[in-house]
Amino acid sequence: MTQQECEKIRAEAAAYYDKAGIVLTESERAQIEIADFGLHDLKRTGLQLVTYINTERVCAKEMVLFPHQTCPEHRHPAQGGQPGKEETFRCRAGEVYLYVEGERTLNPKAQPPQGDEAYYTAFCEIVLHPGEQYTIYPNTLHWFQGGAEGAVVSEFSTRSSDDTDIFTDPRIVRQPEIEG
Repeated sequence: MTQQECEKIRAEAAAYYDKAGIVLTESERAQIEIADFGLHDLKRTGLQLVTYINTERVCAKEMVLFPHQTCPEHRHPAQGGQPGKEETFRCRAGEVYLYVEGERTLNPKAQPPQGDEAYYTAFCEIVLHPGEQYTIYPNTLHWFQGGAEGAVVSEFSTRSSDDTDIFTDPRIVRQPEIEG
């Protein structure tokens, strides 16, 4: 991904935050993280986010999902004798389809990205509308996707250490590569 492409995506994500009434500082807008998970297909598999705080105890983030964009299936394992990350997603705008381990939902509203179905195994569907939230407990397989208009989602969690997340898809690389 080039720097110019990154700036365009950041501007698009910032427009979602603006529309949802999420106020960001200029510094936060300039540092919107773009996660394409190393698949180089951001419109299908990716996530745009701002991390407000990430200490040893708590983390708070704002995430943007473009229309039908998917954050791939993963879990937050235990580390150093501590349980994995526990996170609560609260939908701020749009609609988000969250899938966790459990009884498979018949006729789910979202589907994994075409060609990547083998890397999605959790199909218990939770649909979040603005003002609704759901808590994901440590080491629970989950993935989520924005609805037809995309979504803005707040995440409140215990410490986030994205580099230790375990993805079902072995091709995933969590940190983006940005070309000069």
